[in-house]
Amino acid sequence: MRTFDYPGGVHNATPPRVVFGPGSAAGLRDEVERLGAQRALVVTTPGRVALGNRIAAQIGDRCAGLLPEAVSQVPIELARRGRDKAASAGADCLVAVGGGAATGLCKGIAYESGLPIIAVPTTYSGSEMTGFCGMTIDGIKRMHESLAMRPSTVVYDAELSQQLPLPISAASALNALAHCVDSVYLPSISPLLVPAAVEGARVVANALPRLSSAPDDLEVRNELLYGAYLGGAALTGGFALQHAIAHMLGGSFGVEHGVAHAVVLPYVTDHLVRRAPEPLGRIADAMGTPDLPGAIWDLAADAGLPVRLTDAGLGPGDLERAVEIATTAEDHDDPRLAGNPAPVTKDVVESILDAATRGDRPGGRS
Repeated sequence: MRTFDYPGGVHNATPPRVVFGPGSAAGLRDEVERLGAQRALVVTTPGRVALGNRIAAQIGDRCAGLLPEAVSQVPIELARRGRDKAASAGADCLVAVGGGAATGLCKGIAYESGLPIIAVPTTYSGSEMTGFCGMTIDGIKRMHESLAMRPSTVVYDAELSQQLPLPISAASALNALAHCVDSVYLPSISPLLVPAAVEGARVVANALPRLSSAPDDLEVRNELLYGAYLGGAALTGGFALQHAIAHMLGGSFGVEHGVAHAVVLPYVTDHLVRRAPEPLGRIADAMGTPDLPGAIWDLAADAGLPVRLTDAGLGPGDLERAVEIATTAEDHDDPRLAGNPAPVTKDVVESILDAATRGDRPGGRS
């Protein structure tokens, strides 16, 4: 007899409104009005100022200004500074434009201010679907969760992602795939969202190889956004070993978030595939492979992404500290450590990081 019991609150809770389709960002002013907001602060990264200004112009007289300061890993100091700037601008909502950095900064601002978020993702991070946010405090990325950080509205417009550089696009797509893999086996995921993880993996695995030959293809970009949407929805069920390691690489060693996922996902999957054969078998079937870890390695390698930790900037001398950070939870309820098919121990993480240091294709083929 099938039974299940998953957490309420922020777990399995997706944004109440999603608008999907090329050109949909043209209606952002209407989305601000729909929230009943009067002054929307547009948040983006320093490299996306031109896009931020375009979005601000579309919002028009309901725009409170542009905050182009978002960076990866959401340093807590930046989140607090953003909160103060939102207050001084009289903002009553936030519009995140860009990737996970922009969405993360909005989440950090919303965490204490309660301001609603409209997310306009241009990458495939999936963060826009969740109420989770990793913020870096004292050099360690710590997970926060709150319904206040779950965007009220998400607008997916593939036209905004057409100029995203290929290396960033590929790393972000592996990030989306990691969400599908790392959530599908958890007891905390809603049965309603398991199919999202499976379908998300299929979509990303099919679309990513097409991206290299057609980086400006709107259909391919649209498919990758769809995969990111599904993976982000699945991620609301929780996350475990994969994210414990990837967050450690990003927060403590400065590895870009998508690259951090790409470089360890084949090896985490290789560790878990025999321990969770049914759920990960569904992912493998969806991707059309009998060798899930190897297929993920191939996706990363064929996309030109690092498959060795040294290529991502980690040296052998960093491994001991990396293992310690990845396996040390703030408390016993840390979602990174709950629900794994196998215990998250130092020996497990060390073996995965050793495999990632060597960079060999899982299954023994190079």
